[in-house]
This record gives sequence, C-alpha cells and structure tokens, in this order.
Amino acid sequence: MSDLPHENDQPDPLDGFDEIIEAETTRDPDLAAIEAGSRTLRTQGGPVHAEAPARPADPEVDKALREVEAELATRWGETKLEPSVTRIAALVDVLGEPQRAYPSIHITGTNGKTSTARMIEVLLGAFELRTGRYTSPHVQSITERISLDGAPISAERFIETYQDIKPYIELVDAQQEYRLSFFEVLTGMAYAAFADAPVDVAVVEVGMGGSWDATNVIDADVAVITPIDLDHTDRLGATHTEIATEKAGIIKQGATVIMAQQPVDAAQVLLKKAVEVDATVAREGLEFGVLARQVAVGGQLLTLRGLGGEYPEVYLPLHGAYQAHNAAVALAAVEAFFGVGALRAEPLYIDTVRRAFAAVSSPGRLEVVRHSPTVVLDAAHNPAGARATAEAVAEAFDFSRLIGVVGASGDKNVRGLLEAFEPIFAEVVVTQNSSHRAMDADELAAVAVEVFGEERVQVEPRLPDALEAAITLAEEEGEFAGGGVLVTGSVITVGEARLLLGKG
Repeated sequence: MSDLPHENDQPDPLDGFDEIIEAETTRDPDLAAIEAGSRTLRTQGGPVHAEAPARPADPEVDKALREVEAELATRWGETKLEPSVTRIAALVDVLGEPQRAYPSIHITGTNGKTSTARMIEVLLGAFELRTGRYTSPHVQSITERISLDGAPISAERFIETYQDIKPYIELVDAQQEYRLSFFEVLTGMAYAAFADAPVDVAVVEVGMGGSWDATNVIDADVAVITPIDLDHTDRLGATHTEIATEKAGIIKQGATVIMAQQPVDAAQVLLKKAVEVDATVAREGLEFGVLARQVAVGGQLLTLRGLGGEYPEVYLPLHGAYQAHNAAVALAAVEAFFGVGALRAEPLYIDTVRRAFAAVSSPGRLEVVRHSPTVVLDAAHNPAGARATAEAVAEAFDFSRLIGVVGASGDKNVRGLLEAFEPIFAEVVVTQNSSHRAMDADELAAVAVEVFGEERVQVEPRLPDALEAAITLAEEEGEFAGGGVLVTGSVITVGEARLLLGKG
C-alpha cells in the first residue's frame, strides 16, 4: 500500500464531473425510491501479461495435458447446466474452502468481463499484490483460464492441480445426483491453485449468470457488474430484468458494487438487491466514469473520474469506447478494494495507475495480428458486443474496404450479430470453427444472404480457406488502398484464427 500517498495538489474531485453525468443511461424517476435506500460512494476529497499460450513444447507434458483435457471433456460442457451451486459447494467443502483463503473481486455482466478482469488484475499487480485471475472461455489454451501474477499457469502446474484435487472430485461425483461439470471442476482447480500460490487477491469472472454460477461460492468484497444485455436468454431469461436478477446474485452482504452503465430495468434490479444486502453502490456516470477520451496510436488516451478523484492522461493500448468504459469500471473496482471512497479520500497514485493501464493487453479483443492487409481479431459473439466492435473499428481504423470472416455458435443471435456488422463489411466470408457448438457454414450463409445480399456473401467451411479468401478480397484494393479483414463471431473462431496466423 506504499504507493497510495495523499496528493496535496489534487483538484476538487467534483470539478468537471457534470459532463459524465450527461452520458449516463436514461434514468427512470422510480429509481429515486430505490436509491434513497442505498448507500453510494462519492468521495469528498503491473505486471506484463503473457500472450495466450501455445501447446507445451515438451512432448511428455503435452501428452499429460491432453489426458487431462480428455478427462475434462467427458463431463458436461459449459452449455449444459443444472442451475445450482450444490456440487461446487460440496467440492470446495472437501477441499477445505480454499476460496476463503484470500479476498476476491467478482465480475459479472454480459460483455466486457474478461477485459475488465485483465485490467483489474494488472492494476492490482502494479500495486505489488499477488493476483489470481479466473476467466472464461479461453482463446487458445485451457491453461489461460487460471492465471497467477498476470500470466496463465504453466501446463505442468495445471496438470498438478488437477491431479491433486482429482480424488476429491471423484468423491463428490459419487455423492451427487450429477457429476461435477467441466466448468465446476475448473472453478475448483482455480480456487485451489490460488490458495496454494498463495495469492493476495483473486479476480473471478462468472461463467454465466451469477446466483447459481459455479464461481458464486465466494463472498467477494467487491462485486463488478459490466453492461447487461440480452444473451443466453434460454438460461438467464428473455428480459433485462430477468437477466439482471440472476447476475445480482453475486452481490453479497455489505459488499461494494461497481456498476457499469445499465439499462434502466436492469439498474432497478441491481440497486434493489444492493439495498436488501446493505451493499454500497458506485455507478458509472455518477460516482465514476470516463471524462474524456481521444484516439491515440495503438489505443486511446483517457481522463478517468474515479471514486477518489481525477486520473488524467491515462494511455490504454486497446481500441474502442467500450474499452474506455471497461477501464473506468476496473479503476473504480480497484479503488473500492483499497477502500478509496469509504476509508480514504485520496486517489490511487497516478503514476502507478498510468503504468498499469499502459501494460494492459486483451488477446482477441480488437487485436491486430497481421499487416498488409491488416487482419484484426475480435471475439464479439452477440449483437451488443458486435455493435460495440463495429463502432470501435470505424473509429480506430481507416479501412477503405473491410472484409468480415464470421464463424458463430449455433446458440447465439446470429442474425443480430450479422446485422450489427453489415454497415462496415463490404463482403463477408462465413465459416465455422472446430467446436461442436459451431453453426454450420451453410446455415450461417443462409442468414448472411438475408442480411447482406447474395453478392456480398462467400462460403468457406474451413477456417484456413476463409482467412485466405478474405485476405485475397482485401488485397484487391491494392497494397496501399487500406483493405482489411475482421475475424469475429466467436471466441473459438478467434482463437483458431490466432493460431493459424502465427500468434501463440
């Protein structure tokens, strides 16, 4: 905590803050009654991330990792759920409650969770705390899901952690109606690995929802809610209210809630839950936010309003307004973890904050992996994410002709995804990834033709062929004409494209 000195020359924390209030989501007067019963935070006064890992170089280690992956693959996948925490609670119980060995920051929402988690992690690391991060899904390697000190755990450690808790997994399997799922086992592994490290703080992203998500056996002091939109509607509900009700389940008694800008009906649910459990709320657009942003080389330059004051000239090497908002949420979460706005009024040390944000990376999120023509990867997989990506591409890149490569999952709102990209894609090459969840390329093409018209759609079922076709189409503009390729639609599609294009 030595990097948290009081700065006597800080400006008035409220100066210039009116501007960000104007950016807040349209509010309903009925929220006033809810807010009257909730406490809000308004003060009066990193390590370098590793790239997504490739397969282990040692053949024996690679073989052992594949054996673990094969065993995990026999369990329910992440799309098959029995909504309860019964099994994971039983597992952590026999493991000795490892998740209670360290404080946690818990993150839910529809979009932006992984990027926000990475930002929180690097900020905490910059203040000399040892971090554990648990996120999903992975881009290239399963080991990415569990990180220590800003880097995925080694394949050897992943294997060792699995083997250590395997007897306990089998014990719980034998006692429960259903075996532990793939995600539940990985969650138990993450909590055990963090306790074994040991870490000073865990940054934990929910898998889906919140109340019955496997991660929700922690009692986090800080609960982060990124923007809520319609996704996984078959499991979480078809409205913002229903989805927010599930996600509000991570808000625990006496916690601090860091709430990104939300639809009004979602905000009502979240604020009501905060009142019920006596949680303290900090809302983007009121207690914190983005004061200013401008496009910079390789990213953007931000002025952020935190819980403790203003943080000017913060360089973020990521593109898009949504990443700026993620940064504001991450900063507020770390401030809340350190007690800024509650126990102390002064902001975090600005030079440390700047150094941390400058080191942030988020593989597969508007990531440039090739030039001439420029190839960008982005894991947008729902309409809200696609709209944010389309806006960011238009702002950050000066493409004269952009070709899309889209491979999506069959359980997503594919039409909405394609409609979001239609204004920026000159043509689209539809394909499919290797996942069993992948939408068939011909089925995807049928939807794409309805959105783009037949003359703008090309079908290449194999991803390598789709990449080659898109690059060829982009090159038709000429070397200096500004053609580009955006690969999107699924985290799995992006991960496989990353490998094909030589990343990791």
